[in-house]
Amino acid sequence: MRVLLVPNPANPSAVASTTDLAGWLSATGFEPVLTADDATGCGLEEFGVSPREIGAPALVVALGGDGTILKAAHLLGPVEVPILGVNLGRLGFMAGTGTDDIRAAVAAALAGEGRVERRSTLAASVQMDGRLVGRYRALNEIYLGRTASMRVIDAELMINGILVSRMRCDGIITATATGSTAYALSAGGPIVSPDVACAVVVPVAPHTIAARALVVGPSDSVEIHLPNPQRRDACVAVDGELLPCRRDVESVSVARGEHDVLLLKLDGRDFYEVVGSEFLRG
Repeated sequence: MRVLLVPNPANPSAVASTTDLAGWLSATGFEPVLTADDATGCGLEEFGVSPREIGAPALVVALGGDGTILKAAHLLGPVEVPILGVNLGRLGFMAGTGTDDIRAAVAAALAGEGRVERRSTLAASVQMDGRLVGRYRALNEIYLGRTASMRVIDAELMINGILVSRMRCDGIITATATGSTAYALSAGGPIVSPDVACAVVVPVAPHTIAARALVVGPSDSVEIHLPNPQRRDACVAVDGELLPCRRDVESVSVARGEHDVLLLKLDGRDFYEVVGSEFLRG
């Protein structure tokens, strides 16, 4: 039975925990695998595989913070496999267990314990210079906004083909309910329980008091156009990863993704317990 381990190689605790877990899994009859880069970063080259060789493991264990869980979700792509997040970072909104006994947590997950939460994703299409340049999938958010030039953008926001707003701003975030506690929260968006079927659209530093965050339904489509050729010096980021921006961005279209991400929870903590603990510790 294959188990994909996804560590944060920059976190010494994550590397040590991954090394221990790989050895324990292998000794107990499981097949631990890591991407080749992660395997090298953890000194576990014998367990390294290419991303296309990952397939559909029985379980994914992400060792780090929420960013590591995002990394795991992108490695899986459309494959719906439970991801157990072990919180070894600062933020733990998506994590399913702590660090008290990682081996026991993984054993429980492999035994079918815990609850699986289905988290919706976003599918985005990006158009540059009159043509479609790519389609992308996000668990947290899609961001369209200004680059290092620091010039603001002129944006038109359309929902289901209807023009809702024109604004000059630093950027616009379209986030899932899961992503409402990430960049969208920092930009002033609402906190949304992950079991709410919706997306949020949040302007970043709008140059008007009329711009407000919007909550849209699961079947709604969001389109952001940059009609002014003089203010298209913008880039797109998917879950915090910047896409190559060698051409002018004309528009980004976002809708609900076809496949969900499965997060496995063993700690029993309610979403609002996590929110409260994060806010109380600042």
